[in-house]
Amino acid sequence: MAAARRTLVANLMRCRQHVLLSPSRCFRAAYSSSNSTPTTKVPSSVTINNKTYPTDDWYNVPSNVLASTPRKLHLQKDHPVSITRQILESKFSSPTYLYHNTLDPVVSVHENFDSLGFPPDHPGRARSDTYYINSTTLLRTHTSAHEAALFRARLSPGYLISADVYRRDAVDRTHYPVFHQMEGARVWDRTKVPNGDIAAAVYADLAKLPTHNVKVEDPNPPFHAERNPLQTSHHSAAEAEAIAAHLKRSLELMVVEIFTRAKKAAAKHDPNFVDEPLQVRWVEAYFPFTSPSWEMEVHYAGDWLEVLGCGVSKQELHINAGVPEQLGWAFGIGLERIAMLLFQIPDIRLFWSQDERFLSQFRGVSDDLELLKRFVPFSKYPACAKDVSFWLRATSAAGGNTAVANVHDFHENDVMEIVRNVAGDLVEDVRLTDQFTHPKTGRRSMCYRVNYRSLERTLTNVEVNEMHENVNKALVEKLGVEIR
Repeated sequence: MAAARRTLVANLMRCRQHVLLSPSRCFRAAYSSSNSTPTTKVPSSVTINNKTYPTDDWYNVPSNVLASTPRKLHLQKDHPVSITRQILESKFSSPTYLYHNTLDPVVSVHENFDSLGFPPDHPGRARSDTYYINSTTLLRTHTSAHEAALFRARLSPGYLISADVYRRDAVDRTHYPVFHQMEGARVWDRTKVPNGDIAAAVYADLAKLPTHNVKVEDPNPPFHAERNPLQTSHHSAAEAEAIAAHLKRSLELMVVEIFTRAKKAAAKHDPNFVDEPLQVRWVEAYFPFTSPSWEMEVHYAGDWLEVLGCGVSKQELHINAGVPEQLGWAFGIGLERIAMLLFQIPDIRLFWSQDERFLSQFRGVSDDLELLKRFVPFSKYPACAKDVSFWLRATSAAGGNTAVANVHDFHENDVMEIVRNVAGDLVEDVRLTDQFTHPKTGRRSMCYRVNYRSLERTLTNVEVNEMHENVNKALVEKLGVEIR
């Protein structure tokens, strides 16, 4: 069992996990065309959560992602994502913290990027990374899209946002185009604390927090001029140090809660489970919205796991929100990532399953967290790997024409998106296995391995072959590639 735990932990720590299986021969098709032009059918409007939005040529939301917008797993009672949210929220009590769990996923480009200081050429703005409804409207890529509005509203000293977020990404067991984040923030107001002494006010609030007995490694100073700078134009050293101390204690308490419950679930599942003392360490980091910044790592099941990112909020965010007198901290955490650790769920696709064999394992837990237990796999169905090899369009920069790049140029996320849109949750992972540049023509060839596997049944060769043929057709139609 210890080996199985280490395997899951290793999978979660990888940015991209790939399963190598015996490949089929690279698919060769008669319908390929090196001169085909990428085509995309764009509806004139789209309705999301009962609101209708006009589209334009920026629209790139596939049907499978659109169908996911009403699901809101973080609000479904007894769903592991919702249970995880509930546990994390329990360490941030009202009225100090308000919970915002129903904010609409459709936001403006200004809210998602501009208000947070993203430069105009930031790669996150690209259509290869983000789902656009039109040139000014998109599906949020992070919960921070609501940060400025909540700072401006001054509804409470602190808040938690839990929400579905959307990103074009890899296809594997730990990535999905829709996932769920929790973001938290705590602020203090210079005009409201006694004598305007922020540091004293923060330390007074810190003294009210519970303590814990977990070993914490925090070898670095509260800030460092080069590695982890203080915002000298806005914060004193004493203020930043106090805010950091409050932030770290708050998050340590949250993580102790979640991993204590994970250990209880492990002990129920495995009578031979060896309980190890929980350890936490703070690592200097960089995030665009905070400075100084840290990542928290937790030693669990024999490995150090990166759990969350956090820091002292960039003062520009408060200034841009019209509340320059506020300062404080913020953090972000992925709910699926924590739920996979808590419940030992091996594949992110399972969170979207409506199979009763999955859902029934968590029934009643929302009302009684003591019922929490590890997920028990109901089956392991065989996989089927298929390769697709193609030449990129000669007119694209990626295909060998380096004179000019254009809006239709190749990006790997386009391949991921096409495969996922055709095969849905029947595709386990997609990975690049080979690439080749022709020495004479300069044209570029790519070969991807698509691993098909259902979480609920055995796929037949007939349906896999049909899906893969549709993938090939879609690659030709949408990317203009030439199948080899």
